[in-house]
Amino acid sequence: QVQLVESGGGSVQAGGSLRLSCAASGYTYSLTMAWFRQAPGKEREGVAGIDFGGSRTYVADSVKGRVTISLDNAKNTVYLQMNSLKAEDTGMYYCAAMYGILPSTWSRQYEYNYWGQGTQVTVSS
Repeated sequence: QVQLVESGGGSVQAGGSLRLSCAASGYTYSLTMAWFRQAPGKEREGVAGIDFGGSRTYVADSVKGRVTISLDNAKNTVYLQMNSLKAEDTGMYYCAAMYGILPSTWSRQYEYNYWGQGTQVTVSS
């Protein structure tokens, strides 16, 4: 079993930055993780994913160039650094995890077995 706890959300003005954290506990060996977000009235979408070794990452086209995902294996924590935030980045951000190699279908929710409770990001223009 794995538990995921997100933090770092908040309110920021457009153009600002936030760094989200997701701490994993439990059996974390070979745990691959990703960030998803869901805006009001919209489907949940994948933002970025990272392999358990940190060697492979995927970033959604919608945020490419503004978002970086990274992993601290010693802390079992994955980070999502978001810069140049826009109003359309507003939403609930969720951390998700699965065991094994990050697949090319990383942005599909069904790939992940474990989910955090989410952290709210609000960007005002």
